[in-house]
Amino acid sequence: MKHTYYIDGMTCNGCKKHVEDTLKKVPDVLDASVDLSKAEATIDMDSHIPLMKFKKALEGDGGRYSIHEADEYHHSKENIRRAKPKVKDRNNVPGTFYCPMHCEGEKTYDAPGDCPVCGMDLVREQNLSKGSEMRYTCPMHPEVVKSEPGSCPICGMDLVPSGADTSEEEKTYNKLLKKFWIALVFTLPIFSIAMSEMLNDNPLYDLMSQKYWNWIQFVLSLPVVFYATWMFFERAYRSIKTWNLNMFTLIGIGAGVAWIFSVFGLFFPDFFPAQFRTESGAVHVYFEAATVILTLVLMGQVLEARAHSKTNSAIKELLKLAPNNAVRVKNGQEEVISIEAIELGDILRVKPGEKIPVDGLLTKGETSIDESMISGEPLPVDKVLGDQVKAGTINGNQSFLMKAEKIGADTLLSQIIQMVNNASRSRAPIQNLADTVSAYFVPVVVAIALVTFVVWAIWGPPPAYVYALVNAIAVLIIACPCALGLATPMSVMVGVGKGAQNGVLIKNAEALERMSKVDTLIIDKTGTITEGKPTVETVEATKDSFSREDIVQFMVSLNQNSEHPLAQATVNYGKELGATFFDSKDFQAVTGKGVSAIISDKQVSLGNLKMMEHAAAKLPMALREQAEAYQKNGKTVSFLAVDGVVVGFVVIGDKIKKTSLKAIKNLQGKGIDIVMLTGDNQGTAKAVAHELGLTAFKAEMLPDDKLKEVQKLQQQGKIVAMAGDGINDAPALAQSDVGVAMGTGTDVAIESAAMTLVKGDLQGIVKARNLSDAVMKNIKQNLFFALVYNTLGVPIAAGVLFPFFGILLSPMIAAAAMSFSSVSVIGNALRLRGKSIDQ
Repeated sequence: MKHTYYIDGMTCNGCKKHVEDTLKKVPDVLDASVDLSKAEATIDMDSHIPLMKFKKALEGDGGRYSIHEADEYHHSKENIRRAKPKVKDRNNVPGTFYCPMHCEGEKTYDAPGDCPVCGMDLVREQNLSKGSEMRYTCPMHPEVVKSEPGSCPICGMDLVPSGADTSEEEKTYNKLLKKFWIALVFTLPIFSIAMSEMLNDNPLYDLMSQKYWNWIQFVLSLPVVFYATWMFFERAYRSIKTWNLNMFTLIGIGAGVAWIFSVFGLFFPDFFPAQFRTESGAVHVYFEAATVILTLVLMGQVLEARAHSKTNSAIKELLKLAPNNAVRVKNGQEEVISIEAIELGDILRVKPGEKIPVDGLLTKGETSIDESMISGEPLPVDKVLGDQVKAGTINGNQSFLMKAEKIGADTLLSQIIQMVNNASRSRAPIQNLADTVSAYFVPVVVAIALVTFVVWAIWGPPPAYVYALVNAIAVLIIACPCALGLATPMSVMVGVGKGAQNGVLIKNAEALERMSKVDTLIIDKTGTITEGKPTVETVEATKDSFSREDIVQFMVSLNQNSEHPLAQATVNYGKELGATFFDSKDFQAVTGKGVSAIISDKQVSLGNLKMMEHAAAKLPMALREQAEAYQKNGKTVSFLAVDGVVVGFVVIGDKIKKTSLKAIKNLQGKGIDIVMLTGDNQGTAKAVAHELGLTAFKAEMLPDDKLKEVQKLQQQGKIVAMAGDGINDAPALAQSDVGVAMGTGTDVAIESAAMTLVKGDLQGIVKARNLSDAVMKNIKQNLFFALVYNTLGVPIAAGVLFPFFGILLSPMIAAAAMSFSSVSVIGNALRLRGKSIDQ
């Protein structure tokens, strides 16, 4: 019989295998298989086994895993995703935390602590949630808390930022920095004492014998081992217990063996053979090796903590865009409220120079807004009644009222922050290489260290055992795979931040990697290549009757009464030209044909050919042929008739974005085939394709047709990216290898895509491709840096150069080299921040 149980506490494939092996050892169990994604265990047994037996079997892991019957445990993905690690509660800090190494992909935790896989400190996710806003407090009266700087109402002192507003990365950095200075203060004298032994006439021995100096080294090492760097040994123990071997496994074993050996030799010198002792009878101790190694590793952790703070700088800059407070207008009265107190439908006043608190509609007034946060363009955008405004953008020099339409996590700014957060936590497929190497690396290194010890103990020069121990420790230290673990996530985090700053929002690291392999790009026309709205391209007039200016004035005067999109296009065109708007009367809209009215005592009609027939207007042949030339290119033509005679026409089209042609040429230059799919008619599609130099295009495509076209290309072995902005593009966006949504498009398209271009033009795809190429190149460089140190360092540490050149690598030098490899990876990843991705 088979039973399915739910397993809580699993975090990785190592946990999965461990739970499977543990359950298989329970008596009467025939077989057991675990599904990590579902957190389920299927157990095959001859007869029913009580649940308590399985619970006792798993209790041996310190309560890390728990097993439940289906009816007692309501399984949900959220419970699994948010499962808390068994870690210390560090000040009970609320929030969402994740491993900066991304050992578990997008897995997050509700409490700070150590990653159960690699042992690294969990990092707090940046967001706009309540409590993340800046608070100010009085240094003399901490009960005084304000949302903005000022003076204390009690004592008058200036308010200062409260300690709670320090970022989690900054707290971790400060804590590690404090421990590093403590470790350094005690390590330097230990190092000086040990190095003095290299002097012929050691002046320290004039004060005391070596035996007593060894005792001083022991006492000085205690704060380093048991306070400043004790966390490394905790992590090493946990990694061995759970068999999630990582860099701290090697650090703990190497430094721990050196320190324990020294302590044992200090207390029991007679236990060791003569080759381990000096002339004075004292045993050679390695307190300096253990403490220097641990201090150097701690220095690397300090540098990494600082680097993680920098890689999240893009998110932090976005967080600064959100104001803490807003002014709500209620019953004619203004009140200052927290941004979290804003509700849908609230009327808010935005004053000159203020940041817009939430997404909404302008309901009163007009202004210009700096929307560079969204578009990247430095020029302000004019806003009038009914226009949309976005959270985080900056108001110009006029006050206005707005209606809150999206609040909290629904605002564009919050979505941008969350997308960057999610992408920073996601794993690129190339990271599997680093994970695979690391899984085998630690056991192999331990084996090499043991072989090194045996070889030196048997064939090494005297004192052979001393050489054997020192070289084995050096192997363990220099092989530490921390740089290997940093190689991919550091580049991904910096790359995602770089993309966000350039208007390219990346949902997951897999899309970032695949983008560099794309060989076919499918693009929608309307809203992607074109602006997605009708605009007036030109106005033509007969030479013998009315001028072009007269035609425009009649059109805008007539259309100001209509809400049709084409009418609005002509009205906007007239406003741009400064046309005069005349009053009209007897306005009439004829469905499917056009409009008519009396303007300046003249009967004026505007519309298609059917409208001209309806108005009994005479159309000159020359004007008709001229209009047909535009219509063949997919343009919409509306004729204007005055008192029964057609005197001109207006050409309306969906204007191609200025950046489209340049972007398409750029992408074609990179070897990418571009196909345009549109739901528009054949004539329009052909005209647009011709203007852009596209040979591959299809018209009158329904959503299902676009989806099938993507599938067809994928079946041919193509790596397909799809760019679109509408609901009709959503299926194809989801099916494609990399879906790219225009940020100016629909929410459905954005949700279906792996990337979003905030500005909404094809130049963003050029940036995405360049960014992807740069990140992948950077990751490969990082993997090279990480592997070359280990590949060259391990045999040197093992002593292969000693027989030829007499070169040995001390554990201290090995630790420095290991830390330098991590610094190299971090520095190389941070170079991406200065990379140009525009061309």
